[in-house]
Amino acid sequence: MAFSSGGGNDKVNATINIVPLVDVMLVLLIIFMVTAPLMAHKVQVELPEANLDERPENAPGPTPLTVAVTETGDIYLNDEPVTLQLLESAFSVEAQKTPQPPVNIRGDSTTKYRTVNEVVNTAQAQGMRKVGFIATVENR
Repeated sequence: MAFSSGGGNDKVNATINIVPLVDVMLVLLIIFMVTAPLMAHKVQVELPEANLDERPENAPGPTPLTVAVTETGDIYLNDEPVTLQLLESAFSVEAQKTPQPPVNIRGDSTTKYRTVNEVVNTAQAQGMRKVGFIATVENR
């Protein structure tokens, strides 16, 4: 800040006071000196290299898992009969894949809701994120 000594002198003091600027610069310097060692990684790890140039744009998506539930409560995974325990283990394996395949549930219209709900809950409990239903178009 510029101060005038008074005395009736009407001259304007056109100099820049750099003392506050130097104060701010010293505070910033101290902050950088304190935080710089914290930003360095203390544990040295050799990271793997990734090649991001070769990305298949038109790669086919994962094959969806189709679970069919008949009116008697029998469960089929991709047209193969399975028990609920085998279905659970299959979902556990498929849930680990990247990208994760979607699960399509084909339930007979007369199937008890409880049976279909068990299949949906099993899929979600094993980490399957995309669970959907297959239906036919309603006739009007």
